[in-house]
Amino acid sequence: MSFNILNDTMLKFGAPDTSIHTYSSWLVLLRPAQVTLGSLVLAAREPVTAFSQLSPACFSELAQVTHDVDTVLSHLFQYDKLNYLMLMMVDPHVHFHVIPRYSDNRRYAGVEFSDSAWPGPPDLGHNNPVDKKVFNQLRDDLRASWPT
Repeated sequence: MSFNILNDTMLKFGAPDTSIHTYSSWLVLLRPAQVTLGSLVLAAREPVTAFSQLSPACFSELAQVTHDVDTVLSHLFQYDKLNYLMLMMVDPHVHFHVIPRYSDNRRYAGVEFSDSAWPGPPDLGHNNPVDKKVFNQLRDDLRASWPT
């Protein structure tokens, strides 16, 4: 079962402009605020507000989605760790913040990205500033690298 509606959480994170890849049950978005290089939002396309309400098909597809996320981010940015945060305090629809973690700075498109909280929990209040050109290049590179 697939859903074609963008919920408020997806819209808050810039969908459809920030969309990287659409699965039957999941939407991968480039996070507008780049906590670290390649920060994503993984949003369930089902209209639910509790993780336990997701369908078995959605849970099943999550295995492929996380494999693809890991493969692409590892290939492009060689992260050291990958954090999935499911907070849903402000944005109620089921979603994860996917935060690649880095023990040292990374450069991308002439911009230096830091992980200010390494090796502790990610600091969602810290953002690496990127202009529209760099953001769009990052989005396009992720799209081009995504498995079909």
